[in-house]
Amino acid sequence: MMKIMTSMILAMMISMMLMLMCTMISKKTKNSREKSSPFECGFDPKSSARSPFSIQFFLIAVLFLIFDIEIAIMLPMMITIKTSNIITWTMTTTMFIMTLILGLYYEWKNNMLEWTK
Repeated sequence: MMKIMTSMILAMMISMMLMLMCTMISKKTKNSREKSSPFECGFDPKSSARSPFSIQFFLIAVLFLIFDIEIAIMLPMMITIKTSNIITWTMTTTMFIMTLILGLYYEWKNNMLEWTK
């Protein structure tokens, strides 16, 4: 019990000493109007919030998210091939990939992948 208490006190002392050193060493910054203003990725923060937004950029971002989630789902599928029934695994994987391919084909035919029109 004494070792645990000693370890806890030592950990508290080290952390308090590090926090104290960081506050003494850190550079003090002065608040200015520019530093306290919001940063909005190139948009003027004083303009209207209803500024035009590119819908093509939004569609490409959604496509990226869809394919990112696809990879997150497919990686565990490769691990489970050893422990699952091969016929069930093949059917599930085929249906999953076919759904993704059909979705990509639909987006391609409707010109959703075109950046400029």
